[in-house]
Amino acid sequence: MTLKQNNKAFYNQKLNVIIEYIHNHLDSKIDIKTLAEISHFSPFHFHRISRALLGEPIGAYISRTRVETAAKMIRYTSLDIESIAYNVGFETPSSLSKKFKNHFGVSPTAYRKNKLFTIKKTNTMETTSSAKHNKNLNIKKPKILDIEDKKCMYIRMQGAYQSLDYPSAWKKLWEQVKEQKLFTAGIEHIGLAHDDPKVTDEDKIRYDSCLIIRKDAKATGDIGVKTLKGGKFATFLYQGNYECFSDVYDYIFNEWLLNNDYELRDEVVREKYISNPERVEPHKLKTEFYIPIK
Repeated sequence: MTLKQNNKAFYNQKLNVIIEYIHNHLDSKIDIKTLAEISHFSPFHFHRISRALLGEPIGAYISRTRVETAAKMIRYTSLDIESIAYNVGFETPSSLSKKFKNHFGVSPTAYRKNKLFTIKKTNTMETTSSAKHNKNLNIKKPKILDIEDKKCMYIRMQGAYQSLDYPSAWKKLWEQVKEQKLFTAGIEHIGLAHDDPKVTDEDKIRYDSCLIIRKDAKATGDIGVKTLKGGKFATFLYQGNYECFSDVYDYIFNEWLLNNDYELRDEVVREKYISNPERVEPHKLKTEFYIPIK
């Protein structure tokens, strides 16, 4: 991609491949992994990019496309409801009926009998404008930085982000710093949020609490050691409550990325916690978001 090419147009070209595939395979199971592969989106960021472009999660788009296609077939063809259900990927006619009524407020049979009935508009997730984000979020324009490889000790946790025991994880990591005599200047608190909570089930969400260290550490118990790969990052400084992280990510992926010339690299987004939440008020907490780009 040349620097002059509009990033949104570039990503939309890839999105078109996904949409064509979905519409051509409604009668079969659609694997999200396959969509990521044929689009050539970064597997680390596939869900966020597709949601930013579609205005809704990819799974919601597939589900909505199936039920809306069924509505068109009911209105404009003479196929029976059972055949239509199978043609748009439902395992049983009853599954289509339930989804159809939940989505449109009327059953497929009732809709066929009264084609003058106006079905309700679909409620899709609206992407938030940059103006609204800039008004409500205290987030700075990003710096483009080249970061070197960094060694870290980490603890992996799994579950809903709001339910994880972060204080205990950081405490255990610092205990190992003391025990292994690893203390130096420049230790950083880094969080690796591997999964998007708007896509991944809560019990499967993965998060790594990491301490960037300068000395060689040894893995012990549930504490691991690894190297965070360096490279080019767009670094956003945000001041505010941790509860607004979702809004920060929406701004970065829905607005900033699509209006710039950078592509995402296959690397996990990083969060660097500058403030100590035990000493700083929530609205004054400072966090840096590192978005891997090329």
